[in-house]
Amino acid sequence: MSEHTHDGPYGYASDKEAYLRRMRRIEGQVRGIARMIDEDVYCIDILTQVSAVKSALQAVSLALVEDHLGHCVVDAARQSPDAGAEKVREAADAIGRLVRS
Repeated sequence: MSEHTHDGPYGYASDKEAYLRRMRRIEGQVRGIARMIDEDVYCIDILTQVSAVKSALQAVSLALVEDHLGHCVVDAARQSPDAGAEKVREAADAIGRLVRS
């Protein structure tokens, strides 16, 4: 997990249930891929499902980035320029990891 601290609810708090539903759906898709492999399904069909999972995870990631920028970064910037700059660096690092994956 993360060593970062944050006072109050995280940016995704208002959409937490929607995020959990999306992640459960993705989890089901991943289990379906494992089942496809177990059942010797055609490679391209499996790759199609892997692509769908990757796209779903990217959508969740982008939504979380937006929530982080709109909530956590904005709140930190209101506290102090240094706190805001730190949250921007943190967000930039996270975006960099997403882009490289």
